[in-house]
Amino acid sequence: MNGSNVTILVDVQNVYYTTRDTFKRPFDYNKFWAKATEGRNVVKAIAYAIDRGDEKQRQFQNILRAIGFEVKLKPFIQRSDGSAKGDWDVGIAIDGIEYGKDSDVLILVSGDGDFGLLATTLRDKYKTRVEIYGVEALTAQSLIQSADDFTAITHDLLLK
Repeated sequence: MNGSNVTILVDVQNVYYTTRDTFKRPFDYNKFWAKATEGRNVVKAIAYAIDRGDEKQRQFQNILRAIGFEVKLKPFIQRSDGSAKGDWDVGIAIDGIEYGKDSDVLILVSGDGDFGLLATTLRDKYKTRVEIYGVEALTAQSLIQSADDFTAITHDLLLK
């Protein structure tokens, strides 16, 4: 939809692991931005990441900022039993409603089926168009079905 106001939310951990596991190559945020925003007005763009505090990660976050993303960070939590915690599902859902309700389009980059409820709420209650980008084999069918459009992340959206 040309001229539409768009909000973009990226689940950085989800896209990192799904592209790595499927293609052994990282997601190209510049190519994604060019494709997703063509002819559109970006109202808000947020990338949600886990902060491990290393220099390489800080450089990546600065690249995201240079592209146009606000970067929201949560600390990486290592539990005493060795397991780890660090996801943004609730934060993404809250921001999705907050910014998506006033946008024509909400683009979500994630394959997490938990976001199906967010997509359905935005579509039904606020008449917001919801577009999902995800690795097809690792994107929940419930999320794909709850969206207006699904774009499979393939080689054209990956770094060479």
